[in-house]
Amino acid sequence: MLVSTNQMLLDAQKGGYAVPAFNIHNLETIQVVVDTANELRSPVILAATPSTVKYAGLEYLIKMIETASNKYDIPIAFHLDHHEDVNSIKEAILLGCKSVMIDASHHPFEENVKIVKEVVDFAHRYDVSVEAELGKLVGQEDDLIVDESQSAYTDPKLAKEFVERTGINSLAVAIGTAHGLYKNEPKLDYERLKEIKKLVDIPLVLHGASGVPFDSVRTTIEDGICKVNIATELKIPFAESLKEFFLKNPNESDPRKYLIPAKEAMKKVVVDKIIMCKSDNRG
Repeated sequence: MLVSTNQMLLDAQKGGYAVPAFNIHNLETIQVVVDTANELRSPVILAATPSTVKYAGLEYLIKMIETASNKYDIPIAFHLDHHEDVNSIKEAILLGCKSVMIDASHHPFEENVKIVKEVVDFAHRYDVSVEAELGKLVGQEDDLIVDESQSAYTDPKLAKEFVERTGINSLAVAIGTAHGLYKNEPKLDYERLKEIKKLVDIPLVLHGASGVPFDSVRTTIEDGICKVNIATELKIPFAESLKEFFLKNPNESDPRKYLIPAKEAMKKVVVDKIIMCKSDNRG
């Protein structure tokens, strides 16, 4: 049975750690993330963007992740990441999805509030947790592209108003991270994050964590981040492993032979990110 991320993130907020959220795409990425999380005894969130849902099929994703959650006794959640269509989110909730992100951050503030509130009112009737974003991250997340000129950091005072008016369960903040790979080391606005934490009492979410230095992410967790999203950094070893395998074995046709090393390559990233999200007192 799929669970809401609400209690997972509240526990993280209380315990001073973050829950890693990995963008998954197929059976192999689900297996690597869940198996590794179980080995390290870590809660984990499996996130799917609109293009992943279109590619894999929502029913398939839900059933595969339900199977994983029944297999292990760690907290495992399935989360819709950066979904913008309200009707498709409602359909997913009716199919059993317990955690959703409605991303209306590209709209003006009042429109953002209105759209998010509609999703929250519907979702909470089914015990579904809702994440929303205030501010804009640069870069590309699947089909969503935000140019540097359109980026906007989260305003702490607006964040407080946004949370109060929408009733969301978690807030994604823009503090200097970006989707995709970084050309240079990102400069994160820790003071802005601290100010948001003072004014907002719900769990905060860091998007665009792929490529952000280990210590930088740890600092954001100390400053209030309770969920860390990883996407690009998981896709790269998967793709690179496949390329390398076929260069050495151009005539191979058995998926089991080339997907096993790809899973092993991804596992290294998953281990690093789970350790990064743990607090020192969690072991």
